[in-house]
Amino acid sequence: MTRQPTTDAPSTPSTPSTPSTPSTPSGTDEAELARRLGALTLEQKVRLLTGADFWSLHPEPAVGLRRLVVSDGPAGVRGELWDERSPSANVPSPTALAATWDEPLVERLGGLLAHEARAKGVDVLLAPTVNLHRTPYGGRHFECFSEDPLLTARIGVAYVQGVQGGGVAATVKHFVGNDSETQRMTLDARIGERALRELYLAPFERIVGEGQVWAVMAAYNGVNGHPMTESPLLRQVLHDDWDFDGLVMSDWFAARTTEPSARAALDLVMPGPIGPWGDALVAAVRKGKVDEALVDDKVLRLLRLAARVGALSDVPTTATPLHHDAASVATRLRETAAAGFVLARNEGAQLPLDRAALSRVAVLGPNAAAARTLGGGSATVFPPYTVSPLDGIRAALGDDVEVTHGVGVTPQTRVPAAALAHLRHPDGSGAGVEVSFLAEDGTLLGSERRSGGAYTWMGSYGPGVPTGQVARVEVRTVIRATDAGRYAVGGSGIGRFRMSVAGVEVFDVRLQLPPGADLVEGLMTPPQRLHTVDLAAGEETEVVLTHDTSTHDTSTHDTSTHDVDSSDDALGDAVTMFQLNLQPPHGSDDEEIERAVALAREADVAVVVVGTTEEVESEGFDRDSLALPGRQDELVRRVAEANPRTVVVVNSGAPVLLPWSEEVAAVLLAWFPGQEFGNALADVLLGVAEPGGRLPTGWPVSEEGLPATEPVDGVLAYDEGLFIGYRGDGRTGWQPPRYAFGHGLGYTTWDYVSIDIPGELPSGADPTVEAGADLAVEVRIRNSGTRHGKQVVQVYAGRPGGAVERPHRWLAGFAVVEAAPGEEVVATVTVAARAFEHWDAEVGGWAVELGTFTLEAGPSSATLPLAVDIAVGNS
Repeated sequence: MTRQPTTDAPSTPSTPSTPSTPSTPSGTDEAELARRLGALTLEQKVRLLTGADFWSLHPEPAVGLRRLVVSDGPAGVRGELWDERSPSANVPSPTALAATWDEPLVERLGGLLAHEARAKGVDVLLAPTVNLHRTPYGGRHFECFSEDPLLTARIGVAYVQGVQGGGVAATVKHFVGNDSETQRMTLDARIGERALRELYLAPFERIVGEGQVWAVMAAYNGVNGHPMTESPLLRQVLHDDWDFDGLVMSDWFAARTTEPSARAALDLVMPGPIGPWGDALVAAVRKGKVDEALVDDKVLRLLRLAARVGALSDVPTTATPLHHDAASVATRLRETAAAGFVLARNEGAQLPLDRAALSRVAVLGPNAAAARTLGGGSATVFPPYTVSPLDGIRAALGDDVEVTHGVGVTPQTRVPAAALAHLRHPDGSGAGVEVSFLAEDGTLLGSERRSGGAYTWMGSYGPGVPTGQVARVEVRTVIRATDAGRYAVGGSGIGRFRMSVAGVEVFDVRLQLPPGADLVEGLMTPPQRLHTVDLAAGEETEVVLTHDTSTHDTSTHDTSTHDVDSSDDALGDAVTMFQLNLQPPHGSDDEEIERAVALAREADVAVVVVGTTEEVESEGFDRDSLALPGRQDELVRRVAEANPRTVVVVNSGAPVLLPWSEEVAAVLLAWFPGQEFGNALADVLLGVAEPGGRLPTGWPVSEEGLPATEPVDGVLAYDEGLFIGYRGDGRTGWQPPRYAFGHGLGYTTWDYVSIDIPGELPSGADPTVEAGADLAVEVRIRNSGTRHGKQVVQVYAGRPGGAVERPHRWLAGFAVVEAAPGEEVVATVTVAARAFEHWDAEVGGWAVELGTFTLEAGPSSATLPLAVDIAVGNS
């Protein structure tokens, strides 16, 4: 269709295009909730508004309220224990879920998470995370969905509806502006009003309105001068603009004041029992500094949440999750992982591999036998098993195909937690370690038998152990050498550590974080102290690691307007977390690269699995480089030189630089795909499943021009405004990415045939839509390849020649379709009215710049072969 000349047109206010509706489920009696609220004293009400411990809320028998349990979530449901004794299904991380662009699939996965939650006694899942991929440097990038607010919102809604459809509350987080980790506890994000509304608040708005989420988490950071736990945005946006009737909780230790946070629309301080409210809030109400009506509203929201999850007596639950056995969990995770894999390059259709033509396959790289299935930080879970790429490929190919393996390089600079294969109980009873809790005088207060080298206790050392009397935690084990050589053994954590090997003390040291480090950095990548010991194959030696627990100053502070205490001190009091570390002997990088090259040269195909490490991609810190750590780039280039049929699998939760991408046959982006990684990878490599993913964020070609994460004088300025990711196209300093937003190849090819907006039109006239109305766009495509396939049809809007500053284009809608070879299908893409609107800061509302918009359709933001003009006007 010929585009008509565009003239500047006035903006007109529009009614909200995504109206919010109260999310109280039918059957919840608001009058009954008010009656129960009225039965509580002020002290009882305030007590409910701070957690009982790290992961639960106080019960209140007077109103029939049982204990509620919350749990970290995005990659699984961890529950109340943070260790291997309470395994959890490890689902693909959020970038992998968003890469599917498949809302029904994500909703089904949400149902599985609800099942997992109920199996662990969890009522509230602390997920999803819907902060945006403002910059690929963000350390928690893997835990967020996308750089685009619409894709984030739609996947987030599906996730929430799946979880809450099983009667478990979802918690959308982190409201708002927690898009990076550096100084996240204290930074003030300066975000322009249009960018705030059109980008960063947009996913929350849709998840509150359409998704009807039951809880929101307020972030650590500030936005435009206000810490988010005290921000006027909580009331102004959530309550007034969006009619949110759910509960707002703080991020852990994010609430630091009494009166300012109580006067804001913050409802719950986590964790407990310490915190800035309690007696201080009771006193503030008594003195008239905080209106008791505000306290009542907070408690009412908590009771409403309890009713929704079945935690109030005589109030029926709204739903129960479907049951999943181990086999169905594995099947669901396997299909979801494959659906998120993005085939970024496939030169000469190297993939899928022809199994019948294979006799030897080399599976190489540091992540081949020990892959990352999830990111570090609060998203951590402990899966019952993980399938590595090496194991998955070996199982799929069977005995008829030789599968060789070489690590290639060791990119980690840290020694990992000791693996069970090297640990034996001192009494000879099997694999594992003995953990003892000791009093100051050495009295044994309790013990545990453990099967790993990572230890975390939050607020309690377990039943029967008097937490306040524990002065030392001792780990005792016998290390058995699987191979002859030099072993590095040690400990990591914060505080005093002593280690003896074969009865001889080898160190006594106090480990500390550098100044300014994030508290979670101290949990995820704490300092280490190591000792080396030479062992013969099969030789054993006893190791004892002792950690002295510490307490912090708990003196009283003025909490009316100032911090109760630092988050670091509060977390230190509540958490004991450290590791026994062990590194078996291994070759140098030079030796391992040469071995990998030799294996690749002898193989029909070389599969190289590279990726990030916990040292560079985790909660608590941002990345300072997008390069693959260590000498992985060199490994890929050397292998590709030796074997032109080299397939590179990238195992990272966020973009990394791929300077060798044009030198290899295929590039498959696998994200952090969960515990079924290896099986899903084998399915995709061998063509059992199609790599169904499309990029939820662009992968840059270099680090030039990317937004920074380092605040200046405590302020992080979002100077790029609306122009993040692909929306920066055409702006000064913007570089086209290596792989564009929305890109992904699959195993077939597609022709884009036509785009149409149904309806009767006068001859030669552009289609017209009334401002404030949704629009259906029909895109006809043909499967021009030889395999059945999936395609994500993407529609982008633009406003050429408009008076309002905008990106050249922005995602307006998408639809997932499938077709057989030669088949034509029509994808009906709904373009919501919001796609044509902008935030008018002067009037404080949404407005439409009347006139001609252009809708473009294609397989990615960089490939849009079809276009149609649409006139947006008033009726």
